[in-house]
Amino acid sequence: MNVTKYEKQVEAIYPQTLFTGQQLVWLPECPSTNTEAYQLAVQNRATDGCCVITDKQTAGRGQRGNQWEAAPGENLTLSVVWHPGFLPAADQFLLSQAVALAVHDWLVTLLGPDPALRVKWPNDIFFGSQKLGGILIENTLSGPKIQHSIVGIGLNINQRQFAVPTATSLACLTGRAYSLPTLVARLLESLERRYLQLRSGKVGTLRAEYLQVLYRFQEEHEYEAAGRRLRGQIVGVDETGRLAVATKGKLHYFDLKEIRYI
Repeated sequence: MNVTKYEKQVEAIYPQTLFTGQQLVWLPECPSTNTEAYQLAVQNRATDGCCVITDKQTAGRGQRGNQWEAAPGENLTLSVVWHPGFLPAADQFLLSQAVALAVHDWLVTLLGPDPALRVKWPNDIFFGSQKLGGILIENTLSGPKIQHSIVGIGLNINQRQFAVPTATSLACLTGRAYSLPTLVARLLESLERRYLQLRSGKVGTLRAEYLQVLYRFQEEHEYEAAGRRLRGQIVGVDETGRLAVATKGKLHYFDLKEIRYI
């Protein structure tokens, strides 16, 4: 493994992968691992699978422009750079599904196959009604292809106290503490397995398995869209990543900022 000169040798992170995490950049503190990873990518300093990881992220970003907050040194905050030239830009949501499944797979090894462990569309990780982690994928396009993808992942691990009651962590769920370097290695392996599955063209399997773990899938719930409340069932996700909700016998499709869970 090539550990860069940035700050520190990260011991015990030895993923058994072909390329994901084989270049490791550790930063004691940074505004955003996604931003750092992007800079490495545009400067051609990031190999395929480069992983940027930090103990303290001061301006982490989440979906919908939200800020991701995590206690320093207690959680996993990292970004992976991939170059998925095989994937058309129109199909980029497949990458989101693959990453969400990879994180879910990894958590199953720690929590068991608990039905409370779900992926909340598009790719937040929930346990019951509480958020365990989040994923932010930022793609740079070159014509009809994806030039590079920055896969940002934030997961609550050892943190016990949160500013909001809707957050939880592995420690809260299991009552134990975890070795972060060991968890990183296993997570990178899980990410590469799903990425290789996507690269091999097994998109039907990915789409089907994503629905199997989708939060509120085929359940009746309340939502808000266009300033109005509606009651319906999530019945799927289309090829562009829009959420399909059936309500009053009609099917409606929503982009990320067009619907809110209640």
